[in-house]
Amino acid sequence: MTAHLLRLYVMGSSDRSERAIKHWRKFCDEELFNIECVLEIIDILENPQAAEEAKIFATPTLVKHHPPPPRRIIGDLASREQVMRSLNIEI
Repeated sequence: MTAHLLRLYVMGSSDRSERAIKHWRKFCDEELFNIECVLEIIDILENPQAAEEAKIFATPTLVKHHPPPPRRIIGDLASREQVMRSLNIEI
């Protein structure tokens, strides 16, 4: 099985960033425990070039890079149904 490569772009330690990280970790623990996922958290305040290269215009944004096709979700990742549908991840 192919690992999923995801990048979560956040802006510092804002409330929205912290909620997105918390929701994603909970989602992984409860829904994706049997899928190999690699998550990179990128703070655009520390690495603005990465946000520019990925064309990130809002945070938090979760981007699934692999397997194709690329997908993105903007927001705090609170809606599990939206995350599943948007990332096209089958459990």
